[in-house]
Amino acid sequence: MAETYDFPDDLLAGQAELHQIRAELHGLLKRLPWSVVPLDGFSDVAGWRKVERPASPGWSPDEQAEVEKLRQRERELAVFVTCHRYWHGFTGPDVIDGRMRLKQVRGGEEG
Repeated sequence: MAETYDFPDDLLAGQAELHQIRAELHGLLKRLPWSVVPLDGFSDVAGWRKVERPASPGWSPDEQAEVEKLRQRERELAVFVTCHRYWHGFTGPDVIDGRMRLKQVRGGEEG
């Protein structure tokens, strides 16, 4: 489908913030220990895939709160973008194509 979409500004802003929040959350989760709670490390090299984890000190209450805040905002934005009134004018494959194109919009321009 080669349709051009005229996304409303609030939908573009919501999608842009969703990209930003997901990037922040991804970066934070990469920096945090692998376990939310303190756990000993482990090593399983006998299976078909080697799995090793160092001991985890767990996440601090502030880290847990920051992750929850970002996840909550991510959920709110995902609902806003997917349920936006703009999509009411589309059906079937056009909705899917439009949403995929919206995800690719950067800085107010497609592409």
